[in-house]
Amino acid sequence: MKGKIQLFVLVFSLAWSFLLSSQSSSPLLLIPDRVFDGQVMQESWVVLIEKDKISAAGPIASIKAPANTRRLELPGTTLLPGLIEGHSHLLLHPYNETSWNDQVLVESEAERVVRATVHARKTLEAGFTTVRDLGSEGAGYADVGLKQAIEKGIIPGPRMLVAGPAIVATGSYGPKGFAPHVDVPLGAEEADGHDNLIKVVREQMGKGADVVKVYADYRWGLRGEARATFSLEELQLMVKTAASSGRSVVAHAGTEEGMRRAALAGVVSIEHGDAGTPEVFKLMAEKGVSLCPTLAAGDAILQYRGWRKGIDPEPERIVQKRKSFKQALDEGVTILAGGDVGVFTHGDNARELEMMVDYGMKPLEVLKSATSTNAKVFGLSAELGAIRPGLLADLLIVDGRPDQNISDLRKIRLVMKGGIIVVENKNK
Repeated sequence: MKGKIQLFVLVFSLAWSFLLSSQSSSPLLLIPDRVFDGQVMQESWVVLIEKDKISAAGPIASIKAPANTRRLELPGTTLLPGLIEGHSHLLLHPYNETSWNDQVLVESEAERVVRATVHARKTLEAGFTTVRDLGSEGAGYADVGLKQAIEKGIIPGPRMLVAGPAIVATGSYGPKGFAPHVDVPLGAEEADGHDNLIKVVREQMGKGADVVKVYADYRWGLRGEARATFSLEELQLMVKTAASSGRSVVAHAGTEEGMRRAALAGVVSIEHGDAGTPEVFKLMAEKGVSLCPTLAAGDAILQYRGWRKGIDPEPERIVQKRKSFKQALDEGVTILAGGDVGVFTHGDNARELEMMVDYGMKPLEVLKSATSTNAKVFGLSAELGAIRPGLLADLLIVDGRPDQNISDLRKIRLVMKGGIIVVENKNK
């Protein structure tokens, strides 16, 4: 088995290295019908790529292209910034394939990393050129190694912001269901109290975490219900410690109290937010705390449990999610695009964007969430998330008009990362 894994990785790496070395270094002029620049749709724009950057964008008459520029005509298409996935777990795969417990306790780390290389490629091929990966779920700092392998060009994949192991309050997280005398590996890292929290946050940053993820609540209540975990003071301490190194904290929170504490503590985003209320969302808007709603994750889990979407009535969890999502929109909360992919299939990331439209957002606003908004909140807007000179040439070109039909994001014509074409469907 070990030999097969090594052969797979070798073949995969050689194929990727050949792709990187085989493309022309001459400038490339992309000529779609329209360009979404990260804010508005621009008709009859073109985009000039030189090396790994966007060197010009605008009407073709305004572009002074070098004499050796190649032209690529793309009629019927829309060009966008590469999409940014706001909540991913590349080291997980769908729970209807293998339960979360078994992924953490039974699958080897080698298997999980090999799976993650496939997940990374599928994510990139789906037009998501950057991901915020929020927790290795029992695989330690394998996400840091995966990120580094992509950066070195060993394997194809998106740019990554990684969290390493999430931080949880002692006794709150899983795997669960074992006798008290049995110690099992956790899917996260426990930490509590002043000195220990400072130490763990600093250790995680030192080991390569770009962002610190904490669980502000979890299913550890008296009857297994979700309840707040860390105190407000503990959350504030983690935010302060991370901020001293220029890093932000994101909080898993689905309860009203967990969300309230996280917002008051100054986290950059709250993940899930299922039981949010108008009062909590108003607080988030006032504090500048974004919501990453992860609509697709709960939708997928309920289907794994037997809900026949489109046939059966919507379960109460979905009804409540629609309600809280609308409340967040009504209160002016910044909405991030992130589906908790890994709970469902990698490469199907557009599922979240489609659901955001179904739950009440306009397609153009969803495109902003998945590009410029995510880039701004994640601290990436100096390089990514828009179409303008000087930014990295991470691009997606699709047939159709995703500002009118969000599912057109699935009609991929071309994906580019850092000026390198990684997907090109010529026979559309």
